[in-house]
Amino acid sequence: MNEKLQKVLARAGHGSRRELEALIKSGRVSVNGNVAKLGERLEDDNAIVRIDGHTVSVKAQEEVICRVLAYYKPEGELCTRHDPEGRRTVFDRLPKIRGSRWISVGRLDANTSGLLLFTTDGELANRLMHPSRQVEREYLVRVFGEVNEQKVKNLVRGVQLEDGMARFEDVVYAGGEGMNHTFYVAINEGRNREVRRLWESQETTVSRLKRVRYGDIYLDKKLPRGGWMELPLKEVNYLRELVELRPERETMLDESKDATSRKRERSRSQKIRRAVKRHEERVNAPKGRSNNPARRKPKTAAGAQGSRNKPQKGQR
Repeated sequence: MNEKLQKVLARAGHGSRRELEALIKSGRVSVNGNVAKLGERLEDDNAIVRIDGHTVSVKAQEEVICRVLAYYKPEGELCTRHDPEGRRTVFDRLPKIRGSRWISVGRLDANTSGLLLFTTDGELANRLMHPSRQVEREYLVRVFGEVNEQKVKNLVRGVQLEDGMARFEDVVYAGGEGMNHTFYVAINEGRNREVRRLWESQETTVSRLKRVRYGDIYLDKKLPRGGWMELPLKEVNYLRELVELRPERETMLDESKDATSRKRERSRSQKIRRAVKRHEERVNAPKGRSNNPARRKPKTAAGAQGSRNKPQKGQR
């Protein structure tokens, strides 16, 4: 092994390269007891690497199973691991994994819903997010305002925004009435609020935005808001091939014929919906109270407990 430290840690699933570079710069990563420096290379497979004082694994590439989740992000959730104000984040509902962690492939605004991918492979996440890859994203967008043919042509030809030129690869009308119109738009980069800013440049306001596709990975219609599903090996390798990574050979899923039957598929969908419902109940439960009626203490008649222990008048 002779690779940059952030690349090794990203591949082992400890964050994206950008996240890890920030950790190294701030002195939160050490190698064999010495604070790591940005650009440092890792040559010893047995080196002890710590992040925030905790020893982390630097497994070789062939030992790490690349997993990818498709998550249906609801509006209102933040694309961050921890929010100081205690608001919901996209990581709250994801399944727990040992020896690794989920890395978000890009971000969605708090007010944007739809498909968000997560992976255990930091190198895959980094390459998919890189502007040079130009992975196409598709959104369902509802706008308020007058939309004519010239405005649509402007959006496809390109518009000058404050951070450079931007354009949609395609704009398809999906219906509407009055001043409300719905479109499917495709774009091959992910700058901050880019879809909204493009429409605002044409004096229209986005009232609803939902990502429905990332590359050739579509938001599954059976997936409820707040639900997630792990992608099969074929789709994982589609993403890896897209960014010139070697194919993954292993998966945590049972991909036998029995496992893909209609009955098993229906059972899996029901489990996802139940998990989403349980999460909502847990989040919305009043603090300090159990949300499970079976665990609450049974009510007794007023004063019954006290009369059992309290001495009667004249018995002191």
